[in-house]
Amino acid sequence: MRATVDRAGLDSQGRSAKIQVRRVRKGDLGRARDVLEQTFSDFLERQLGTRPRQPFGGAQYVHHRWLMEPWGCFVAEEDGAKIVGIALGATWGTLGLIGPVAVLPNYQNQDIGQQLIQAVLGFFDENKASLHGLVTYPASPKHLALFHKSGFRPKALSAIMSRLVDRREPRIPGARSAPARGGLTTRRFSTLEEVKKKAALARFHRITNAICRGMDNGKEVEIVDGLALGDTMLLERGRDLVGFAICHTPGVSEAPAGALYVKFLAIDPPQKRPEHLEHFVGALEDLAAELGLARVILPVYSRYWLAYSTLIKCGYAIDFTMIRMQRGKPEDYEDPSHLVLDDWR
Repeated sequence: MRATVDRAGLDSQGRSAKIQVRRVRKGDLGRARDVLEQTFSDFLERQLGTRPRQPFGGAQYVHHRWLMEPWGCFVAEEDGAKIVGIALGATWGTLGLIGPVAVLPNYQNQDIGQQLIQAVLGFFDENKASLHGLVTYPASPKHLALFHKSGFRPKALSAIMSRLVDRREPRIPGARSAPARGGLTTRRFSTLEEVKKKAALARFHRITNAICRGMDNGKEVEIVDGLALGDTMLLERGRDLVGFAICHTPGVSEAPAGALYVKFLAIDPPQKRPEHLEHFVGALEDLAAELGLARVILPVYSRYWLAYSTLIKCGYAIDFTMIRMQRGKPEDYEDPSHLVLDDWR
């Protein structure tokens, strides 16, 4: 998708500057990351009064998301030379997620953000994503208005929660955990043979499809595995898959420094008992301790009330909140009793 918009002012040769929206190319990645970080650093400085050294605490978004979904990532470029905006899009099956979206401060209020969003929405349409979602800052009228213009409606809060982990005796890296009460065990996706990885992806899809028809985050699992961004943990009872969790560890992933970050976790709906989530959270804390990480970060959408309440019981506290916005198909898939932790950032 291509689009242009006039920008006020002239260039050094007296010509009207033009903004073109196009898909990200490999050579754009470094500049696109700089635009993202500069934009959010400026925003947070206005909100907090001090400029953060790292706007996302060391988490990174551009490179691996482009590798996972290159056709869903767009930049706004001035006169074919300067990147002034970026929008990232990804599809989890029929669910399309947009963000982050960033436009350099001096280029804001010129509809560039809208054109970037429309480009991503066009990508969703090409891939038949029927539900589109994002999260943004609930206290920012500017962000809420930006997405409202494209048909997104605010819903409930998403809480980014965390807890410091206790020091534990290290286990053998990658080993299957000992059976817990009820026969639950965990193991890592990265330790599976290739043929078993494909079977596991199909089992993950059965769980997500039961939560939201058509949802499939297999690409997230594969990019985490292929780029060693972290690992995906399987919660099992014998041969049955009870749940799975996509985890990022610090480096070039979405995990902040010093933390294990869970991008997505789901317990199979027919087995959605709080004690299963409690056990899984404990296993993730063991993994963090094994890796020498001091904190576990778990996102939870407040409409998944049982999951939220279970995290509170496990000692997790809210670091900050975002608001979920969405457009598209009916919303009745959100079952408050589902044990799902998902981050739409």
